[in-house]
Amino acid sequence: MAVVAPACVDAEESFDTEHIFGFMIGTDIGNVGEREFQTQTTSRLGNGGAAFRALEHEVAIELVPLPNLRVEVGGTASLHDITGVPDIGDRRQFNFQGASLDLRYRLLSRERAPFGFTIAAELHGDRIGETSGAKGRMYGTEFTLAFDRELIPNFAIGAVNLTYQPEWARFEVGGASEKSSTVGAAFAGLVRVRPNVLLGGEMRYFRHYEGIGLGEFSGQALFVGPTAYFQLSERSRLTMSWSMQAWGRPAGAGGNLDLVNFERHHARLIFGVNF
Repeated sequence: MAVVAPACVDAEESFDTEHIFGFMIGTDIGNVGEREFQTQTTSRLGNGGAAFRALEHEVAIELVPLPNLRVEVGGTASLHDITGVPDIGDRRQFNFQGASLDLRYRLLSRERAPFGFTIAAELHGDRIGETSGAKGRMYGTEFTLAFDRELIPNFAIGAVNLTYQPEWARFEVGGASEKSSTVGAAFAGLVRVRPNVLLGGEMRYFRHYEGIGLGEFSGQALFVGPTAYFQLSERSRLTMSWSMQAWGRPAGAGGNLDLVNFERHHARLIFGVNF
């Protein structure tokens, strides 16, 4: 505390939580007229106890056309390297995966309320399965309720995300179709160790179900890991986050991990610049 306290005292600006988290979102959405270019690279490693590596690289444009409303449009390319994973064909490929639309609306601002509150809906349509890499038609939505609050002004921030993710998929080979849904709760805390550097961690818990209406329970997992945010300049930023599956259990099975519905490791690197 003695080391980081000077940074807290010297920090003149309050938190802007729009981009400081890795796998979560904050409640800030930017000022009207702001435009940002962002790249986001996400890797998912380990599935089914075999060789599984999936890498997604998204390029997006973010706009704030109206007060408290943020719009993001993006496209994603994916790389899969899979060998020996049960129920997933071996493949090594690089493809354009799909496009997405992310809408966020802030209902409460931390400046005028005890906490910030934002609702978000991210819609995506893909031609490549996120996990399997198989070709087909995939559609999904992620609904998020985001809350955050400064625990110590200009020094410590905490956040909570509640999510619901329904997914539809129809694959080219065999014409098989799948429907699934995931609900989750995530918690994060960051502290300002330097005026332009934040360090902390995120903890995320998920429950996976067959069917989009939370039908048959199929597994659960808890992920934990560190997050770091760097304000590189007045216009550019970098966020790095990594998490590992600390605990999990597929339905009807024992063990301490669920490698049927979830990966063992997640990592994310986000770079953004205002223009």
